[in-house]
Amino acid sequence: MRFLLDTGQRDFADALRALLTAADTPAVVREWSRGERASGRALWGRLGDAGVFGLTVPEEYGGVGRRPVELAVAFVELGRYAVPGPLAETVAAAVLLDDGASLAKRFLPGIASGGTMATVAFEQHGYGLALDGDAADVRLAAAPEGMRLSSGAGAVRRSLDPARRLTPLVPVGELLGTEPPWAEARTWARLATAAQALGVGLALLDRTVAYVKQRTQFGVPVGSFQAVRHRLAHVKIALEFARPLVFGAAVTMTPPDVAAAKLSACAAAYAAARAALQLHGAIGYTAEYDLSLWVTKARALRGAWGTPEECRRVVLGRP
Repeated sequence: MRFLLDTGQRDFADALRALLTAADTPAVVREWSRGERASGRALWGRLGDAGVFGLTVPEEYGGVGRRPVELAVAFVELGRYAVPGPLAETVAAAVLLDDGASLAKRFLPGIASGGTMATVAFEQHGYGLALDGDAADVRLAAAPEGMRLSSGAGAVRRSLDPARRLTPLVPVGELLGTEPPWAEARTWARLATAAQALGVGLALLDRTVAYVKQRTQFGVPVGSFQAVRHRLAHVKIALEFARPLVFGAAVTMTPPDVAAAKLSACAAAYAAARAALQLHGAIGYTAEYDLSLWVTKARALRGAWGTPEECRRVVLGRP
């Protein structure tokens, strides 16, 4: 099935692309990795102004309602530019806090505007680790009795992606609810991660194609070699197969469809990362080269919000 974006959705993607191009995201990512948050928070606010975080927030709380297709459009661009921060986690938090009453009124306007950064630690996800718990304004932690507003985060732990700063959350604090919609929040976060991975893969492919056109061996561009062309063609096909799965899942929003989309998109992004490393040669392995910002993210997203094995079990309907 072929999914085509309408004019408004394409304009939204173009606007985000222009915003992120002007933001010099590689510099933002490197600062975020060092724990310097000023540029990242400024970018987060601009994304809020553009409406990105309002796509899971009802209109009465400053959002535009739940729009999963537009969310997928936005997160493809966020992945394409390697935007740091608890992006999918903020999506999950918006779903968890949307009780249509006191919690929504208290938290959702800030999330929609980009003024509030949120993160989540699921008891059964990441063993209590949350992404960027040291930077988030709202930290939600699973507890035996429900969901608590965590009172603090522990020391930052290393991740495959230096910009993904993992912190343990203490499940001690205000009890926000006894039956939060964990499964629904996971599905939305998984969709956001799948779209983000698709964007990462597309960026890696674009950068690699541009590089093999410039790099020469035996007096000709590397990109003219048949083996290189075949390798990149396989990556292109994988990404093009993942794209309709991501947008199809955004239409249905069923857990098996979303899990299949994440499985496919993350596998395609990982294949793009491996091809990029091989075809860039030694420079691709250096942390100072911007390619590393996408390569490490592609690997880290494979396990975020569901490992490949977990996603396969969901697709097959197995516990």
